Amino acid sequence: MRIPKRRTEEEARQKRTFDHHLTAAAIARLKKDLINLEREVLPPAAAELRRTAEMGDLSENAAYQYAKDNLRRIHNRILSLRSRIANAIVIEHTAGSSGIIELGSRVTISRNGSEKKYEIVGSAEAKPANGRVSHQSPLGQALLGHRAGDEIFVTSPKQKIAYQIVTVD
Repeated sequence: MRIPKRRTEEEARQKRTFDHHLTAAAIARLKKDLINLEREVLPPAAAELRRTAEMGDLSENAAYQYAKDNLRRIHNRILSLRSRIANAIVIEHTAGSSGIIELGSRVTISRNGSEKKYEIVGSAEAKPANGRVSHQSPLGQALLGHRAGDEIFVTSPKQKIAYQIVTVD
């Protein structure tokens, strides 16, 4: 039986773009998670499914249905991790050959005498509170292609904010 899907869900799924840019550390974490799932989590889940299948009538066996759903979630996570690892584009820490800001650069910016340091990363790893901004964010897009000493402008819904690029590592 096919599960009906709303047209808006399908349209949103088709419009969604995936950013495959990841640092080497993030790829290593994904590989570690994949190995853990395949070696530590999957075998007990498969054994539990076999155990609950032996209990009798599968159509009314709640434990079997739960074990089957759990195994399905584990397999989906494994497939997702394999896909992300296979399609990953590695971000190298770099300031560009000529000091130009690009993906992987670490920059220090100043606004009203206050300095903040950021690393330009892919959207999957972005955490502005931890100093990691996405190259697709307004600030990340404004920084790309500039050098130390340049002034950039980021447009927010209420105002246009000016930043001074202090250093590029």
